[in-house]
Amino acid sequence: MAGDFFGYPFRRFFMSPPVFREWSGSTALMDWLESPSAHIFKIDVPGYSRENIKVQIEDGNILRIIGEGAKDKEEANTKETVWHVAERRAGGRGDFSREIELPENVKLDQIKAHVDNGVLTVIVPKDANHKKSSVRNINITSKL
Repeated sequence: MAGDFFGYPFRRFFMSPPVFREWSGSTALMDWLESPSAHIFKIDVPGYSRENIKVQIEDGNILRIIGEGAKDKEEANTKETVWHVAERRAGGRGDFSREIELPENVKLDQIKAHVDNGVLTVIVPKDANHKKSSVRNINITSKL
């Protein structure tokens, strides 16, 4: 049966792809791992402090990660300063946003996040008691 072959997580990629959006002024590379007890996201955020990063849940099950780069205010605000090259800010300290549709079997109220050595780790625990979606046939009649 096709439903058996395309079981989760493969069903999501072939039949209804998950939401996975990014807009970025930086690369913010990400790994998504799945263990028996949790989904683990590791995002490269070099140079960002925890104050510059937001982790949010939107629209029920969308994990949104936002990074806001700090600006070099004292250098940029002087009229005498002339910028010839500004690669560091654009290449790793710009704003970024990642959005990921989380699976149905997670505990949204127990998500944890921490940043260490330029890597943000977000742990989304799985819900072992989650009921899997089942298929229910609807009887078709000639009249309503």
